[in-house]
Amino acid sequence: MTDIEMLKRTIKVCMFDQYGTVVDMQSGLVEIATPYLKAKGWSGNPNSFVTWWRRTHFENSMIDALLHKEHTPYREIGERAVAFVLERAGIAHTKDEVRGLVAEIEKLKPFPEVPEALARLQTRYKLVVLSNGDPDMLETAKRYHKVPFDKVISVAEAASFKPHVATYTKAAEIAGVRMEEVLFVANHAFDCIGAKAAGMRTAFIDRRRRPFGETPYQPDILVKSMTELADAMV
Repeated sequence: MTDIEMLKRTIKVCMFDQYGTVVDMQSGLVEIATPYLKAKGWSGNPNSFVTWWRRTHFENSMIDALLHKEHTPYREIGERAVAFVLERAGIAHTKDEVRGLVAEIEKLKPFPEVPEALARLQTRYKLVVLSNGDPDMLETAKRYHKVPFDKVISVAEAASFKPHVATYTKAAEIAGVRMEEVLFVANHAFDCIGAKAAGMRTAFIDRRRRPFGETPYQPDILVKSMTELADAMV
C-alpha cells in the first residue's frame, strides 16, 4: 500500500489554512492597495508594499503568541502592521484608511482552481478551515469565497495564533476527530510544520515553487496546486 493509499484510508477531515491557501491574499491585496497607493502619490511597487504588510503582520502575530498574554485579534494585528508599513513608506494616512485596507481581507477571492478541487475533496472528506482570522472576519468572508466548508474555526478558540500547538489540537477537538485523522493543507511551510509537529498529517501547496526547507516535520504530500491535491486524495 502506498503512503497516499494509507492516507486516504486514515484521513477523515481536510483542514485548510484560509489566507494564502484558499484565498489569493497577495494578488487580492495588491489589487486593492494599488489605487490607494497611487492616490497617495507613492511611486513604489504595490506588490512590495503588500509583501511588507504581510511580513510585518506575521512577525507581530508571532510576537503576540510568544508573549503568552491575552490573545490580540487578527484585525488589530493587521491594523498595526498596515500603519507601520505606511509610516515606513512615508505615506500620510488616517486610522479609517488603515481600517479600510485591513477590512478588504474579508473580501478576498479563492485561487481559480480551489472551488472545483474542494468540491471533489468534499465528496470524500469533511472540509474545515483553521484560520488566524477573527471569527467575524471569517464569517463575512464566506459571502466572497463561497466555498461551503463544513466548519470554519478561528484560532481565537485556542487564544493563540498558528503555529502554536494549541490551535491545531483545539481544531481537531472541535472537528471531533483524532489528530492523525486530519490532513492539514497550507501554502505556508510554517503552518504545515506546526500541524505536523502537533500530530496531524500535512499537505504543502507549493504554488510559489519554493523549497520547503530542512525540518523533521516534512509534509506528507507536496503538490503544486489544490487540483493536484484532489487528484491524489479522491
